[in-house]
Amino acid sequence: MSGTEVATAFAALGDETRWNILVRLGREPASASALAADLPITRQAVGKHLEVLRAVGLVESRRQGREVVHRAVGGRLSALGRDLQRVGETWERRLASLKELAERDDRP
Repeated sequence: MSGTEVATAFAALGDETRWNILVRLGREPASASALAADLPITRQAVGKHLEVLRAVGLVESRRQGREVVHRAVGGRLSALGRDLQRVGETWERRLASLKELAERDDRP
């Protein structure tokens, strides 16, 4: 996964409403109408948020009868978690190097 894809996915998750939708879909698949009933936003707003989540691969949608049902894609979220772990480890190494440099006493 490229850095741009990871950044785009994290930007999508940075919105509280999208995060709440993803958490809700993690419990069970739901239609946009069902999501709107659980959230303080309109069905149209839910649809826009779902489109962002679909675009980054965090939600899949399929027709079920007359409804479109959406579900969270756990594998994609797991991959993002691993990416975030790698970023965290990189920053930990950088901070440790900075700490070592700051604590080194090279003065005469």
